[in-house]
Amino acid sequence: MNDPLVTATGRLAGKRVVVTGGARGIGGAIAGRFASEGASVAILDRLVDEGSRLAVALGGSFHSVDLVDPVDTMAATEAAIAGLGGIDILVNSAGILRLLPLLEVTVADWNEMFSINTRAMLSTMQVAARWMIAAGDGGKIINLASMAAKKGGAGEGHYAASKAAVVALTRVAALEWGEHGIVANSLCPGYVLTDMGAATRTDDDVKTWSSYSPLGRLGEPSDVAGVALFLASQDANYLTGQAINVTGGMVMH
Repeated sequence: MNDPLVTATGRLAGKRVVVTGGARGIGGAIAGRFASEGASVAILDRLVDEGSRLAVALGGSFHSVDLVDPVDTMAATEAAIAGLGGIDILVNSAGILRLLPLLEVTVADWNEMFSINTRAMLSTMQVAARWMIAAGDGGKIINLASMAAKKGGAGEGHYAASKAAVVALTRVAALEWGEHGIVANSLCPGYVLTDMGAATRTDDDVKTWSSYSPLGRLGEPSDVAGVALFLASQDANYLTGQAINVTGGMVMH
């Protein structure tokens, strides 16, 4: 715990956090930001080398998981929470993106998308909520959806549908678990420069997408991590069931 990225004080001092998809990208930025604010972080991801390195740097733990497998998902979540001695905050950041015309989306494509982007999220939420309810101290759930949940584009049919399902799932969690002091919100990032999609995007793509924002730029993982930190903090204790845009103004509703 002597790494300079980790502090003993901060907005999340003493909080126990599980981040799925926390090895890199938005999830990695959230894990790092939360650790810098004093949280103890457990990372769940399929990227063993990257996830393990980041966990060591943050003074946290890493747990390998196959989110397509519901049994493995629940077991890894249980292990992560048990290792932390409980859980205060769950961040579901893991997800995949596949672009296909609707007429080419197969049942297998659809099932894979929903298994990772939505069904796995339900599994981790169920495990975390049971721990939170048993402890009686409430908790925070932050689920990563997407701008596509509100503004799905061509070729994003099964992806947009899975992210819209994340928004709906989060609202139901807020309604059902609010009586236990659990708040649940989703984040809807727009275009964010991460490794996902890096192999296919061009400089012209970045220029075009940047023009969609009044700010004239694309998002960075740190932009999303900052909003996630707010949701995880006490400042957002009375905010629940919301789907918050982090799009640089590309979506304003």
